[in-house]
Amino acid sequence: MLTAEQLEKFDTDGFLVIPDFFTKEKANTLKEKADVLLEEFSLEGHPMTRFQTGVGMRDRHVGDDYFLNSGDKIRFFFEDGAFDETGQLKRPKEKAINKIGHGIHAMDPHFSEFSLAKSISDIAKDLKFISPKLVQSMVIFKQPYIGGPVPSHQDSSFLYTEPHSAIGFWFALEDCTEHNGCLWFVPGSHKTTPITSRFVRKENNTDTEFIGEDAVIDESKYICQQVKAGTLVLLHGGVVHKSAPNFSEKSRYIYTFHVIEGEAHYPENNWLQPTKDLPFTSL
Repeated sequence: MLTAEQLEKFDTDGFLVIPDFFTKEKANTLKEKADVLLEEFSLEGHPMTRFQTGVGMRDRHVGDDYFLNSGDKIRFFFEDGAFDETGQLKRPKEKAINKIGHGIHAMDPHFSEFSLAKSISDIAKDLKFISPKLVQSMVIFKQPYIGGPVPSHQDSSFLYTEPHSAIGFWFALEDCTEHNGCLWFVPGSHKTTPITSRFVRKENNTDTEFIGEDAVIDESKYICQQVKAGTLVLLHGGVVHKSAPNFSEKSRYIYTFHVIEGEAHYPENNWLQPTKDLPFTSL
């Protein structure tokens, strides 16, 4: 359970760091499982979809069928920097993947057990969720030397509900440092920076786009948040955050998912949609 002090800090800052939320042994187990998934996935028939998140990507964000229909599957998205100028991979596939998503919490027993643990549902209750739904699970790798930056954003732009309800659960499977791409936050920005942009499906339902205007961010207000493996970071859907590229020799494996309020309105043009095979998972 979250303490009154932790709840107050989360309300003030828009994020909360909980060291040693899970053991380093569990972190290693999940990391090893992710490595097995990387080793076993085949390039045959793969569309080589890249997950482009860097600065200037607003008009070139991923939006193909492989991405749009990934909510109930385990799918593999490449780092932009994994390809040479001819479009060929320039490193082994295991070292070329940006992330695995977006239904890993339901499709893999190791991640399912971890995601649906009582400790997670207890936090959801502490955060006043009435009908918490788990969505958009991912393992993000920040591969050595090519791990791309993630620019300033708010998670509720991608998982929009009315009223806003998205909370990110971000689990460090490795030490996350300033050198390999840890998180940066603008504390309190969930109270000062409204959600003015949304990432949605286009009307043709075969592509994505951003609608609305990007928030103006004062970069001088960012603070660096380095964490150890085993740490849980909670992120309010409105808090402004980012991560830098990874030019180091070390990866930065993390596992993450979001929880939204099941009783809130979830628009039909949100990029991620539930399916008949996998409705949003109840905690």
